[in-house]
Amino acid sequence: MTNETQTAARGSSSTYGIMLLIALMLAQMFSFIDRMIMGLLVSPIKKSFDISDTQYSLLAGFAFAAFYALAGLPLGRLADRVSRTKMIGIAIALWSLMTAACGLAKGFWGLFLARMGVGIGEAALAPAAYSLITDTFSKNMLARAISVYTLGVTIGSGLAYMIGGLVVQRTMTMDDVMLPLLGAREGWQLTFFLVGIPGLLIATLFFFLHEPDRKGLVKTDKEVSLGETFAFMAKRWQALLFHIFGMALFIVAVFSVNIWGPEYLIRTFGYARPEAGLTFGLVMMVAGTAGLLTGGTLGDYLFAKRGLKDGYSRTILISMCGMLPCIAALWVANTPLLGILAIGGAVFFSAWQGGLGGGVIQLMMPNQMRGQGIAIYMLCSNLIGYGIGPTFSAILTDYVFKDDSALNKSIALGGVIIIPIAALLIFLSLSAVRRHVEEARAWDGD
Repeated sequence: MTNETQTAARGSSSTYGIMLLIALMLAQMFSFIDRMIMGLLVSPIKKSFDISDTQYSLLAGFAFAAFYALAGLPLGRLADRVSRTKMIGIAIALWSLMTAACGLAKGFWGLFLARMGVGIGEAALAPAAYSLITDTFSKNMLARAISVYTLGVTIGSGLAYMIGGLVVQRTMTMDDVMLPLLGAREGWQLTFFLVGIPGLLIATLFFFLHEPDRKGLVKTDKEVSLGETFAFMAKRWQALLFHIFGMALFIVAVFSVNIWGPEYLIRTFGYARPEAGLTFGLVMMVAGTAGLLTGGTLGDYLFAKRGLKDGYSRTILISMCGMLPCIAALWVANTPLLGILAIGGAVFFSAWQGGLGGGVIQLMMPNQMRGQGIAIYMLCSNLIGYGIGPTFSAILTDYVFKDDSALNKSIALGGVIIIPIAALLIFLSLSAVRRHVEEARAWDGD
């Protein structure tokens, strides 16, 4: 074991490593509370703005994802050059304020612009967080560390639906509320204030965390530009292109389930909105958390214990095979229990990739490119996955089945079409991933 590996191993079990990981998990949790609360506000916003499912999906998905993805490129480069902890603190404050600003929207375009702002703020988190984790934890536990960070996704989404359901129930029964300086606000608008403002407290944590040393640096006397990062990745196109676009397609199916989950329970089984939020929130927290930890543990086992350089990618393939029958079952599930089991299985297997998709990128990139590399990965996975996922299901509902109650069929059909294509792309990346992960080990002294 090299000195660098020993240092990383010690850092991973240090008080700092634990504090950093908890802080990053909290940041991820609040980002997903702010992101996923839209899943419970479908009916009130559609009614208030008189819009269709497809238009709503643009607010819930595209408005956020497009600018999240585009802002990620310059912010990824910034994460490779400046203090990542302070960068995250500023970003949390920005997206929290923009979430609250969603409650000020008076129409479709006002809410669209506010959601853009949330996306731009949240774009700073992933490049900086992945880079911090890779510098703090040894490679034999990288997937588990990233999975713990990504627990913020399942916990945050679950809390968004559980607490959000209760908040929505309360605020939707209220008359318009007069707020100082802001005037009259509808109940659903208050929800954005209540979930956005607490994030400012989390932002302050990152100004008290020190910046760890950067490890795995390639020898160069100058900063690495975005063009050089693209050139580096282009030379490894078989591994990176197939992996990134395979993951992006998979995430189309993942976010279709995550965004429309509560509405699926409402439209298919007649759940009340608070009941749907509580039920799907529990599904996200239990099944999603179990899936993240399972995927991270299996990925590390195959990579570190079995010595499979493509162990992360193989684990992702297994999760795709597991999710496919679960999402297909949504079409035929005819009781609430069967529906919950099917969507719970889909959430469980979809969560495996949380600690692995970006981890594959980190294993192949030198330190000076890790922030930019993960930003490019997020550009594609979010622009395609989060931007198209909710809209794909909505288009199937509005224009293929032409029936709001057919949402279950839309989610199922989309998954059956997309997941096999995604799995094929990941399979085609395996040999190249093995080759480039082995090449990258030399930079870290492994």
